[in-house]
Amino acid sequence: MTDQVQITDSHCHLDFETFDKERGDVIARAVEAGVTRMVTICTKLRLEPQVRAIAEAHPEVFYAAGTHPMSVADEPMATVDALVSLAKHPKFVGIGETGLDYHYTAESADAQQKSLRLHIEAARQTGLPLIIHARDADEDMARILTEEHKAGAYSCVMHCFSSGAELGKAALDLGFYLSMSGISAFPKSQELRDIFASAPVDRILVETDAPYLAPPPYRGKRNEPAYTVHTAKVGAEVFGMDWPDFAAQTQANFDRLFWKAAKWKAAA
Repeated sequence: MTDQVQITDSHCHLDFETFDKERGDVIARAVEAGVTRMVTICTKLRLEPQVRAIAEAHPEVFYAAGTHPMSVADEPMATVDALVSLAKHPKFVGIGETGLDYHYTAESADAQQKSLRLHIEAARQTGLPLIIHARDADEDMARILTEEHKAGAYSCVMHCFSSGAELGKAALDLGFYLSMSGISAFPKSQELRDIFASAPVDRILVETDAPYLAPPPYRGKRNEPAYTVHTAKVGAEVFGMDWPDFAAQTQANFDRLFWKAAKWKAAA
């Protein structure tokens, strides 16, 4: 393992039912592939105990929690105090995912915006990175992120970034990070790859969003953290870097943003 290129899957959903019968094997395959850290994301706060248990059971796994924008209408509104309290756990490393999704759930836009601002305040108070989901809401997303940053700085990653160039620029201008998912590796995603190529490489993360969005050659199949390698190798091509150098850069980026995970690793 010492000579193997190592990377981090900065966003996956290991608690989902599709992994129930082989969760340990999925994590083991990731480690074997060089994906030595994973952040599993809780999307409904009532499920936080199950997600936390996965992180506690596996040294390679960290976790974050929030209310996914598509669930805001059906779940209790998150509170800043609840999120701050959850963040006390040593393996809790981020706030979210939160954000705006007007593609599937535009009818709850007002509630989504309220929830987003609450999550931002929790990110401010904890110093942990905000994890953003954005779909078909670029204008409102850029506006709220900018308004809130002016009110008080916070850190943030645009998870599974597949939005337009303007939102990407707005996020980067605020000092935020963009995360490459399997979408970036799809043949028809050249426009998205061009957006990433124009970004500073020290602001790039990689992820799977497993079980969704498997990159080629697994497209259409269930995604899993081991496949982060395939997306990251496309990232290396996008930035014109050798694969080990790009992997090392994304590791440094992850450690800088997800400082609590890096600190835990150092203390372990």
